[in-house]
Amino acid sequence: MMYRHFLALRHASRRMISSTACRQVENKVPRNQKLFQEDNDVPIHLKGGTKDAVLYTTTMVLTVLGTGYIVYELYSAAMPKKN
Repeated sequence: MMYRHFLALRHASRRMISSTACRQVENKVPRNQKLFQEDNDVPIHLKGGTKDAVLYTTTMVLTVLGTGYIVYELYSAAMPKKN
């Protein structure tokens, strides 16, 4: 029973690997090298465009909020609550 499933999986994997469909993939490396080596006064972590800017902003907001929350928790732990 298990052997039959194994043979079916092996057959399917061979068919996927030996496919005759040839996909041409554009080489983006030279374009990206040109983009990242430009001297346009943009920081390297923002040269990727809008996606990088959103990622950077999200990271900074989460970092600031996290730091603020930690400081709040440390303060509340250090100050005893009055009954």
